[in-house]
Amino acid sequence: MNQPFEQRYNDQPLRREIFCGLTVEGFSRAAMQTYWRIPELKLGFDLGSQPWSFMGTPYWFVSHTHMDHLLALPAYVARRRMMKMEPPTIFLPEESVATVRQLLGIFSRLDHGSLPCRINGVKPGDEMLLSNGLIVSVIKTYHTIPSVGYIVWERRKRLKEEYRLLDEPAIRNLAISGVEVSQEIRLPKVAYLGDSRIHTLDENPIMFQADILIMELSFVAKRHRGEQIHKYGHIHLDDIVDRQHLFQNAVVIASHFSTRYLDTEIETTVHRRLPDMLNGRLILWF
Repeated sequence: MNQPFEQRYNDQPLRREIFCGLTVEGFSRAAMQTYWRIPELKLGFDLGSQPWSFMGTPYWFVSHTHMDHLLALPAYVARRRMMKMEPPTIFLPEESVATVRQLLGIFSRLDHGSLPCRINGVKPGDEMLLSNGLIVSVIKTYHTIPSVGYIVWERRKRLKEEYRLLDEPAIRNLAISGVEVSQEIRLPKVAYLGDSRIHTLDENPIMFQADILIMELSFVAKRHRGEQIHKYGHIHLDDIVDRQHLFQNAVVIASHFSTRYLDTEIETTVHRRLPDMLNGRLILWF
């Protein structure tokens, strides 16, 4: 009885791991539910369900509006209102904004309560500044409905190469005189694919370099043909095997496995095809 509320009453699958100084929490299974968050960055991806502990996270980036990625949105917004928290900010494909607002309006009428939140439509190429050191960019993905992926960047200032041999007073004098002595660098911290064909990674090779890559791997068995899977906007294990030399990430989280498979079949198949598990960096997230 002395457990925290979220531990006593959370009946949703939830795994938690720490990589590169960031906590990754969540769960994803195709057609069931997908939800992730990085608490240190105060953001999450997709809202197929909403563990109670996720309620305090103010920024959510939705990849697409299939129910297993969006179903918990009204509950999440309502819980924040109930707990007198600030309205959250939701980013999602711009084509879906009007319908999502209608959906929230219907729930508001059913609930007889307001559902205050900021809904922002996004498209590939957009960038959102969340803080002085954090930027989220939007990338194109390939699925059966409008969809996007996201890359979270850490932004830093670094002294320009031509001034690195100067001493501190000289650099300070240049800055006071109006000379721009530093330049911005961006470090890809987290890449989130959502549901998509592998082509999104091919077209955005920076995703292979992010510290943490969270990606779908819906199909692993040979009986499921790659061309058919790609048609419906998903990834097959063959796609990973063919590109294994490209993954430079510190960790690759594979998830969103088809419910056609038992966990044991997934593990056995992946370990047989990739016995080194990308040098130990590939995590099968159940």
